[in-house]
Amino acid sequence: MTASQLLIIDVQTGFINEWTAHVPARASSLQESFDHVLITRLYNPQRSLYRKLIGWTKFSLGSADTQLAFAANSTAKIIDKSTYSCVNEAFVDQLRRDGIARVHLCGIGTDTSVMMSAVALFEAGIEPVILAHACASVGGHADHQAGLQILRRLIGEKQVIGS
Repeated sequence: MTASQLLIIDVQTGFINEWTAHVPARASSLQESFDHVLITRLYNPQRSLYRKLIGWTKFSLGSADTQLAFAANSTAKIIDKSTYSCVNEAFVDQLRRDGIARVHLCGIGTDTSVMMSAVALFEAGIEPVILAHACASVGGHADHQAGLQILRRLIGEKQVIGS
């Protein structure tokens, strides 16, 4: 039997607004349904391209913005990252060592970090499944829907569920 994996992406206090307010409770409740839970927290380094090219200055390491907006299970692993995706060679190697062939994703934002992580998993040969009811975008419903539409095209129509 293959172990089940949930990846909760960037559900942090600084990303909670009218469009994302439902995500913390949904992400929190999903934790009990999976054997393994990984949670990412985005931070914005001082010399990042987020600051230089986008003008985004929030989410300094350790700031209140970076705190999780829900309680992580005691067995969940938390990964701090400074990029849209946490998926890299070491991450994929660990999934393979754990016998994980499919990863369920939820979090903020559908059109940014969730999308980038799903595509990176897909390209690494790990099956991504988007739990759309537990995703949102800080830019609003249209951005969320655009992200889901692009994800369906990039990783497969059936890989986006619960929308």
